[in-house]
Amino acid sequence: MRTIRIEYFDQELSYKHAKFLAWDTARKERMQDPTVMAWHTPQAASPRFEGGNPDSWWEKYGEGNGGRLRVDVGEDYAFVMMDTRAYETLDHIPLRNLLDGQGRQYVCYTPILGDSRTPTPEACYPLDDWTADQY
Repeated sequence: MRTIRIEYFDQELSYKHAKFLAWDTARKERMQDPTVMAWHTPQAASPRFEGGNPDSWWEKYGEGNGGRLRVDVGEDYAFVMMDTRAYETLDHIPLRNLLDGQGRQYVCYTPILGDSRTPTPEACYPLDDWTADQY
């Protein structure tokens, strides 16, 4: 797996912006449909594995599951990228975004949610910088 480092010296870098920079770099490296397979920050990593070393497991997982490019963004973010152009896409994923009464966003699994327009703990997960937006 190749590694590319992006120096970032501007103001504080968010996860979303770092992920975009990694995606853009992968496109420039001729990945037609780049996707993040794994990532690491000083505070968190994905995927996590019980008993796995949080500083290395994410990278091993990413490379072992198709990742071909590691993109380090600044000092705090690292992403393992793969090209998904040859993979089939799903026509419909039964997920939707909903807001609760306080304006917080959730991504919800509609088969469990049913016809309700109110997020429930059984069907929904809070939308944050780490969760895919389904809009």
